[in-house]
Amino acid sequence: MATQAERREKTKAAIVKAARRIFGERGFVAATMDDIASGARVAKGAVYHHFATKEAVFEAVFEQVSIDLVADLDRISRAENDPLAAMAAGTQGYFAACSKGPTGQIILRDGPAVLGWERWREIDAKHFGGKFPRALAAAMEAGVIAKQPIEPLARLLLGAVTEAAVAVSAGPDIGKTGTDYARAFRSLLDALRVKPDTNASARRPGESRDP
Repeated sequence: MATQAERREKTKAAIVKAARRIFGERGFVAATMDDIASGARVAKGAVYHHFATKEAVFEAVFEQVSIDLVADLDRISRAENDPLAAMAAGTQGYFAACSKGPTGQIILRDGPAVLGWERWREIDAKHFGGKFPRALAAAMEAGVIAKQPIEPLARLLLGAVTEAAVAVSAGPDIGKTGTDYARAFRSLLDALRVKPDTNASARRPGESRDP
């Protein structure tokens, strides 16, 4: 027989699953705790037992959607041949996924408004944003970009994506705006690439690059 703790976790998971569907379809404002309880097939009191407010339910949903989104983006990124290209593809996939449907409703349309940008950033940094330092470290190790302090660069790049998310979420056409920002972010990453020394082949072995 299931233990009490297991039953609690099962109920909580059912609430989050139902809330995810309802928030994604109707948006945060239109959804009610009664809707969520009905969708999870539990009493409204059970919802309040696990989550004090509708905002708390939404935050749990936001976390789960973020986890699933990163798993999808990982599959996109693995198709690329170097870490910077993977970052660019992942970011483009992020905005594409957030351009429509339940994911877009939860991550970009309702997420900042319900959570506030500070909390939104904190959660995102654990998932999508948290991949930036690792990707930059891999790029430096592979010689794709020059070695330098990782944290400042990661924060600057993540700040650029966050500002893009602000613009995308406020725009009338999330799909088009997201595509434009993803393209600009790819250009930003390409500018970090170590440029090949075009004069290297012209120099004789042992010859210095200095005159």
